[in-house]
Amino acid sequence: MAKTHTSFVCQQCGARYTRWMGKCPDCDTWDSLVEQVESRGASSPTRSPHHASVRPVLLQEIDTNDGERLPVLGHEFAQVLGGGLVPGSVVLIGGDPGIGKTTLLSQVGGHFASQVGTVLYVSAEESALQIKLRTERLGLHPERLYVSSETCLNAILNHIRELSPRLVIVDSIQTVYLEELSSAAGSVSQVRECALQLLHLAKEQHIPMFLVGHVTKEGTIAGPRVLEHIVDTVLYLEGERFHQYRLLRGVKNRFGSTNEVGVFEMTQHGMVEVPNPSQVFLAERNAGAPGSTIAVTLEGTRPLLVEVQALTSHTGNAQPRRTANGFDVNRLVMLIAVLTKRVGLPLFNQDIYVNIVGGLRISEPAADLAVAIAIASSYRNQRIDPNLALVGEIGLSGELRSVSQLDRRVSEAARLGFRRVVTPVVGPSQEAPPAPATEGLSIHAVRSLAEVVMMVLPKDEG
Repeated sequence: MAKTHTSFVCQQCGARYTRWMGKCPDCDTWDSLVEQVESRGASSPTRSPHHASVRPVLLQEIDTNDGERLPVLGHEFAQVLGGGLVPGSVVLIGGDPGIGKTTLLSQVGGHFASQVGTVLYVSAEESALQIKLRTERLGLHPERLYVSSETCLNAILNHIRELSPRLVIVDSIQTVYLEELSSAAGSVSQVRECALQLLHLAKEQHIPMFLVGHVTKEGTIAGPRVLEHIVDTVLYLEGERFHQYRLLRGVKNRFGSTNEVGVFEMTQHGMVEVPNPSQVFLAERNAGAPGSTIAVTLEGTRPLLVEVQALTSHTGNAQPRRTANGFDVNRLVMLIAVLTKRVGLPLFNQDIYVNIVGGLRISEPAADLAVAIAIASSYRNQRIDPNLALVGEIGLSGELRSVSQLDRRVSEAARLGFRRVVTPVVGPSQEAPPAPATEGLSIHAVRSLAEVVMMVLPKDEG
């Protein structure tokens, strides 16, 4: 009889300890150690006889026709996956509760069952009746979609072997458990072993799988970080719950480029892809209002034009407020310091608020110039040319630094009808932006933030 021993496992990083502690020494997470009873000498659940007979093969003998990508729910989703769904791949999708993960995967399963083949939808959180009601609400009536409310992994694996589906969806991986392990569902060992066994079966039978993962309050997928290393692709569904737009962002992809983004709109009929997100984000802007600028950002390989709003208000507090929605607060503080030191704007007694319209979150530094000019415009109460787009990173010396794929950004601004684009001066080792795609578009290459302020916000207009 195998001996048992007790250990305490961190639910965030997977570190093991012989005694309980309030904070994990490895990842500095509080109250993350959970008691776990394990058997000594017991074989690992991931060791299966199915994998003992795998033999090496010559690379030239591998048939690439078996790896053709499968269609999946329109162009936006396929672009994030790198062109389609690869047979045998495992895709992990995370996102905040209520953001639309289950709705999106229900549409993916219904579309796949109607266009490609049999789909097995395993929902460990909902009953079969609830799934039926959702598919009817979304207007889906697939004939080859099987539904299961099973939570035991061994039963799920048996269902997959019996049905031999073309696609498997598991919602969610944190609620599935393996009977051979004594720990509760959602623990580090359960999540790791369940994901590994599903991965092995997917590779063995060339079945693509979607796994839904819960997220923590920090926005990362719950469970050990090894879960993201096990799967082939990691996607995050982002957006504000009170906005209708959602961004499906790829942060890991073994079969395509990373940081690709698909834009969807949440409607009563489910997720609807947005083919031209820049035009949608700029549809309701108040052109020419003080404190409003247009930033040309890049999400993956897709250029997006978004509106940046800023508001400055005089305050008598010793510490003025710095608030940002959709923009990094620390970077906002840096831009305010550059505006004060290099441009001469006295912002020490101003409350400053920055908002990225549409619920988007901008993380790349190419939006620095648009944010800084929006703040200066609001402080001086001067309007910005509505046909002006801004792109550029700002350094601590007030200089404008070059950004990647400048030609694609300029072309996107020209396609949407903008007549002027302010860009950094192109260095000798970089390619210059192309000729304007539309007649009348002028490109202003500027070296510093102070020059941009003098050009777009002359003092004699104040």
